[in-house]
Amino acid sequence: MIKVYQKIASLENEGIRAAALCTIVNTKGSTPRKAGAKMLVLLDEQIVGTIGGGSLEKKVIADALEVIANKKPQLFSHALVHDHGMCCGGSIEIFIEPIMARKKLYIFGAGHIGKALAKFAQQLNFKVHLIDERSEMFEEEVWLVKEQERTDADGIQTHIKNHRRLFKANELLFDADTFICVVTHDHAYDRAIVAHCAKQPHAYLGMIGSERKVLVAKKAFLAGKLLTQKEMKHIDWPMGITNIKVQTPTEIAIAIIAKLIDVRAKMDAD
Repeated sequence: MIKVYQKIASLENEGIRAAALCTIVNTKGSTPRKAGAKMLVLLDEQIVGTIGGGSLEKKVIADALEVIANKKPQLFSHALVHDHGMCCGGSIEIFIEPIMARKKLYIFGAGHIGKALAKFAQQLNFKVHLIDERSEMFEEEVWLVKEQERTDADGIQTHIKNHRRLFKANELLFDADTFICVVTHDHAYDRAIVAHCAKQPHAYLGMIGSERKVLVAKKAFLAGKLLTQKEMKHIDWPMGITNIKVQTPTEIAIAIIAKLIDVRAKMDAD
């Protein structure tokens, strides 16, 4: 069972969610394994652990693949003699749940808003990367950084690098589960980051700023042929929930994280 949990943790760290956890929750009569036994099924049908082997396990693997595809947990019942021709003679119930990896969140800018957003996002189970070239932004005790990249006590990965270096070295992985928030100290940086990220796979891309700042950015992107109207349509700017009154950095971060939660929940429900 320890190996099952270790593999789940490994999948989460790798950002992979194509797996399902199968747990025996109830048994009657003679069965190969008892309640509490677990098996992890991966998308390629590899397994970690076992719920009993034989035709039962083969069927559970098939059920697990369906759960992975549907992303919805389900309870399955098996009569071992009738359903699988197993001489044990008992019956068994197996609960199968999809393993949902944490969504990655890249926060560009470690100012007041960026730090507050990072803390909220980490507490709400995002895999957070906080990016800023200014080392002084991490000199407070809680953000103390001794290396160029490290994970702090809250599990937030920090990158003390310019965004251009990160992009050039392909150090950031972009995929359909990637969330991106742009809150840097420089409008030119914001535009450069948005222009790059808009062309990468992502689930969400947002930029902070006033309506005027957004309008200026849109004109610049079109004039420079950096982004199309279609690409810009999917950018959330001004970023976050905007129909509420916010003023402080913490309040702004709350409005942003609320939007991220909404987008994530709708993705998981699809």
